Amino acid sequence: MIPLSVLDLSPILQGSDAAQSFRNTLSLAQHAEKWGYQRYWLAEHHGMPGIASAATSILIGHVAGGTSHIRVGAGGIMLPNHSPLVIAEQFGTLASLYPGRIDLGLGRAPGSDQMTARALRRNKASDPDEFPRDVVELMNYFSSESINPVRAVPGQGLDVPVWILGSSLFGAELAAMLGLPYAFASHFAPQQMMQAVALYRANFRPSKRLAKPYVMLGFNVFAADSDEEAAFRATSMQQAFVNLRSGHPAPLPPPVEGYAQRVGPAERALLDSVLSCSAIGAPGTVRASMQAFIERTGADELMITSQIFDQAHRLRSYEITSGILSASTH
Repeated sequence: MIPLSVLDLSPILQGSDAAQSFRNTLSLAQHAEKWGYQRYWLAEHHGMPGIASAATSILIGHVAGGTSHIRVGAGGIMLPNHSPLVIAEQFGTLASLYPGRIDLGLGRAPGSDQMTARALRRNKASDPDEFPRDVVELMNYFSSESINPVRAVPGQGLDVPVWILGSSLFGAELAAMLGLPYAFASHFAPQQMMQAVALYRANFRPSKRLAKPYVMLGFNVFAADSDEEAAFRATSMQQAFVNLRSGHPAPLPPPVEGYAQRVGPAERALLDSVLSCSAIGAPGTVRASMQAFIERTGADELMITSQIFDQAHRLRSYEITSGILSASTH
């Protein structure tokens, strides 16, 4: 089995608050470290009532400080929201505090709606070349060989690992051109996954950072002790996604029996699409689904996300998944 990692949106549960989300996040990270996961990533979103990871670099520091060796990073930082220098300083600080453990995944989406994006001061004109320029500028701040008269302190010379994130062909082309590892958001936008991965591999240019292509794919797992319980736990994420796509984002709701069978055909088609890169079931069911996905895609690593309402059941899902990992490596 290939390496497995964790993607956490630090979900805010219905009836709960962000403080509890952060406690749940740290607990999950500590368990993930114990269970052998490779890295623990947090994602930047803004103005979302069900996602607490808006101040992503701060939360990365919280998780890294509460763990000892698991890699911790951003999956990702939405770079158009920020100055590259500020991100270099933030992640230079994190890499100085937690040497050899910090990852920086970069995306070009706002991680919000347009009104929230304006509140983030995203006033720049839309320019398809702006994101690539910002990525190169950011990497230059980390380089010990940079000739840029502006220095990132801390940051310069630390060479924090940089990843390109994407859900379309744009990120695949950029990651290939720059010789960077590529993470595709197949856990919620799988439509162009195979095309993007093929494009990345075909056009990859080796760099000082990476000698050959490296692909990490997002994958939903809802694992439980029975297929029926897993299907029930998955309904929280199904409700949340339908709410989001219908323009009514909300805290993560508790599971309900038979949710997928009660929705209309449009919602059913939406869920079938978004859940196409998922494993829902008991350990054997999850193992078969994961292995088939890896064989189909040739992924080098899977980023596992489990949007499960109850923390104990969420931990159980990741524990089951880690058991698949350990069973496959012995």
